[in-house]
Amino acid sequence: MTYLRGILLDIEGTTTPISFVYDVLFPYARAHAAEYFVALAELSVLQTLEREHAEDVAKGLNPPPLPGGGKEPGAAAAYVHWLMDQDRKSTALKSIQGEIWLDGYRRGELRGEVFEDVPRAFARWRRENLDIRIFSSGSVLAQRLLFSTTAAGDLTVFLNGYFDTTTGPKTDPASYARIAGVFALPPGEILFISDVTQELDAARGAGMHALLCVRPGNRPQPPHDYGVVRAFDEVSSITTSGLPGPLSGPS
Repeated sequence: MTYLRGILLDIEGTTTPISFVYDVLFPYARAHAAEYFVALAELSVLQTLEREHAEDVAKGLNPPPLPGGGKEPGAAAAYVHWLMDQDRKSTALKSIQGEIWLDGYRRGELRGEVFEDVPRAFARWRRENLDIRIFSSGSVLAQRLLFSTTAAGDLTVFLNGYFDTTTGPKTDPASYARIAGVFALPPGEILFISDVTQELDAARGAGMHALLCVRPGNRPQPPHDYGVVRAFDEVSSITTSGLPGPLSGPS
């Protein structure tokens, strides 16, 4: 019998309601984007933003102009808005959003939100000596802010690591192979839980076990053969018995 030793979690639609992301976090970032470029922007982020803009232009995607390489707040904010409208997993965008949210959390205008079963599941998994980590398209900073400011308290005490787009795309098996290396565990001893089957396909392609999380407000997924959980209370066993084989499904 193989035992699970690691749990890797998505955020949006898995630990946290999609509504919090789309109705609270994203509008806040949009509203404060110009302010960010006036007071908070870092040179390295501006350089990354300029490089990504040049790539968009080269691909013929017609992004808003970015004169001055992001140094004009209005133009830079317009490009950020455009990236958000495209739902782009841009490293620059995620860094900018994280910094804006950091300012919002510091002001007390933002507070992290998780489903009510998440804190007790984290505590139970810790008692079971499971290594819990997060993989989200949001920046590591944004992840830490969310989990450290919930109504249930600072949940980062239960988390051993965070991964974002700098690790690689969430739909690429290579990303999960790299994550398993950081866990220092065989992929077959790690369970990934997400609300997106394409991400589960990638994790299973790397040898991990995978479960689909179905929460209120989540988007419907195409036909699949994944086990389904509607709350983390259902993830009570630390063995792989009863879990679909990591390589038995679509890749």
